[in-house]
Order: sequence, then C-alpha cells, then structure tokens
Amino acid sequence: PPPMECIFGLVGDGFTLLVADASARRSVFLYKQDEDKIFPIDEHKAMAVTGEPGDTTLFAELIQKNLALCTLRVGVPRSPHATAHFTRAIMAENLRRSPYFVNLLLAGHDKDEGPSLYYLDYLASLQKLNFAAHGYGAFFILSLFDRYYRPGMSLPEAIKVRTNPAISSLLC
Repeated sequence: PPPMECIFGLVGDGFTLLVADASARRSVFLYKQDEDKIFPIDEHKAMAVTGEPGDTTLFAELIQKNLALCTLRVGVPRSPHATAHFTRAIMAENLRRSPYFVNLLLAGHDKDEGPSLYYLDYLASLQKLNFAAHGYGAFFILSLFDRYYRPGMSLPEAIKVRTNPAISSLLC
C-alpha cells in the first residue's frame, strides 16, 4: 500500500521522538517522496508539520524565524512550553482572517521540565501529551500506541515501537 501522510511523536525517559513520513500528496496524487516535515527550532526543540503543502512550510518557517528573532532580542531561548504557547498564539491570531491549515507536533527538552510533546491542530487547540499523531494514519498509530506505549520507556523501546511493521508500512 502507498504511504499515508502522518506525523507522530512520543515522550520517553529523557527524550522526545518525532517521526514523519516524507510524502507530499493531495488526494490520490503523490507529488514527491522526499518532503522534510520536521523543522528544527533550536538545539532543544523541533516541530513536525502536516497539512496543506504551502501552508506547512510557510508556517513552520514563520515560527522558526520569529523564535530566532525573539532569542536574539532577549538573549535566552524560550522553553518548550513558551514556544508551544507562542505557536498557538500565532495560529489563533490568523485563524479568523487568513488561517493556516497546519497540524503540528512540537517536541522539546528543558532542563527543568524534561522532555515534552505538544499537540497543536489547525484550529489552534493545544495540548501537552505523552504521545500524539496527526494525518491519515493517526487513528491507526494511536491505537498501536495505546497497546505499546508506556511512560518512561527507553530509547531502544521507543525505536522498537517506531519500527513496528504496522507503523513502518504507513511511512515507507
């Protein structure tokens, strides 16, 4: 079967794992198979995006550049919590005039809070979760996470969940 467009992430013991497929598609048309959907924000944060192809890149770069500007002005990078709320504020502000049809997962690590994963959809609803998914394969992946995820899992255990044949078939 062809790969489904989806992103997912999970929080483990001292890390957050983000995974994204590499396809750009609309309906039954596959435009490209090397799309990078994970955007680094700084050395401790990254976001995975899915949605309308133009909106995803535009919104991700808007957040990247604005956060870099904030870091230059203040001299201190924002925490993952502050970054998630900043991203939500930008999305909510644009919701009624020129909405971005973007769903994203924001992963980060803070020395005080530890690893974190934030779920943000195109309607600007934000939630901190232990595991999350967006896209066509999200319901299927979430059912597998219900079965295999456990809090505090190690990196090898998380990679084993990621390499589960059912999940791999969605991404390849």
